[in-house]
Amino acid sequence: MMDIARSTLLAPFDLARHDLDRVFGLLASHRIDYADLYFQHQCSEAWSLEEGIVKSGSFNIEQGVGVRAIQGEKTAFAYSDEISAPALEAAARATRAIASQGQSLTARTLTSKAKLPRALYSAANPHASLSDTAKVQLLERLESYARAEDSRVTQVMAHIAGTHETVLVMRNDGHMAADVRPLVRVSVTVIMQDGTRREQGSSGGGGRFDYGYFTDAVLRDYAARAVHQARVNLDARPAPAGTMSVVLGPGWPGILLHEAIGHGLEGDFNRKGSSAFAGRIGQQVASRGVTVVDDGTLPDRRGSLTIDDEGNPTRCTTLIEDGILVGYMQDSLNARLMGVAPTGNGRRESFAHLPMPRMTNTYMLNGDREPEEIIRSVKKGLYAVNFGGGQVDITSGKFVFSGAEVYMIENGKVTYPIKGATLIGNGPDALTRVSMIGNDMALDSGVGTCGKEGQSVPVGVGQPTLRIDGLTVGGTA
Repeated sequence: MMDIARSTLLAPFDLARHDLDRVFGLLASHRIDYADLYFQHQCSEAWSLEEGIVKSGSFNIEQGVGVRAIQGEKTAFAYSDEISAPALEAAARATRAIASQGQSLTARTLTSKAKLPRALYSAANPHASLSDTAKVQLLERLESYARAEDSRVTQVMAHIAGTHETVLVMRNDGHMAADVRPLVRVSVTVIMQDGTRREQGSSGGGGRFDYGYFTDAVLRDYAARAVHQARVNLDARPAPAGTMSVVLGPGWPGILLHEAIGHGLEGDFNRKGSSAFAGRIGQQVASRGVTVVDDGTLPDRRGSLTIDDEGNPTRCTTLIEDGILVGYMQDSLNARLMGVAPTGNGRRESFAHLPMPRMTNTYMLNGDREPEEIIRSVKKGLYAVNFGGGQVDITSGKFVFSGAEVYMIENGKVTYPIKGATLIGNGPDALTRVSMIGNDMALDSGVGTCGKEGQSVPVGVGQPTLRIDGLTVGGTA
């Protein structure tokens, strides 16, 4: 990885080690606690097919370097989309305008001798794994599979996207780390019509590999899932409203866990006291049996990273263990200010953004109940298999999520689909209402993107089947 990063980010611009040492020397002329350089080169492409016609195609190259210096809680940051010795020095001069208080920065000779973590994914460029013609043909096959599922399919929109990113992180403590990150995704949306009623269904997946992952079997599965969702909603009845038990299916419904709980466990919100979980380490915050982790070390997963965007190895961080809050996700800045170790969760959208504590793959571990047993336990409630959009207030933990595929449970049986259901609640409160945890934990198919303070990064979610009691359901009936 380091050799690829050097040949991609340094050698083409005639940057040598002494050029980088000189940048840290400029930063060291003011009293600051920490400094780093973040080099990035990213190639991205996207193709969209609608009604058998290529509606859009794009290919972009983005590269640059971000220069950061920290003193206490204050951060100075500058970036340049030009990688060169003069541009680096200009960014360093802009950055060192930080207040000249605090400890002196020590600029050490850069080294990469520290043992680096094992790569979690291949460094291969996904763009080269298929020709442009083959990429369009892939989308055409996906469309044909969706139409073959049901004659009522009136419209199909298929999309393929891929990125190949190389990053190099250099810190004033002498540490150097590099990563080469592939990422691909395929998605399909269908519109079905029956008489005057029209409904939509979507599916897709991806991860840190190349386009060879998307075999015909995988594409058929995506098409079948999208058509199934639309078909279910064509037959759906208006959703009831009220307070009831809700059973969440495995996999993607973990997005509720991510949004309503995960953000509240990020270090910056807790250091500032703005999270509902602030100051609660060691306290019971969830039902017994609830264990939640953030794991950036899962091979090939969309949310995984060999190193985070500060050069720290990612790891599996336990956040809640058997209902007890045991930790937060940390980047270097917030970890230092809170007196704990970083957890490899420092992430940024690009070289033009500051890193902050962010989730990777966040999921709940298995319980001991069979999914069928959980459904049989509910006299009247909902079974939520898939979610659409949602909104969360990090400070209070309040959330609203709309269901994309939801069914009624009556007398322990899944009876009929419903439409228009929204789940309304409070994340920390919902954790205490988990009454049954399944043994079927699954991760999502690789579609998640998380937004925070204007920055978007790829993430993963997951959970087993869960029963949550006393959730407020907004309905249309």
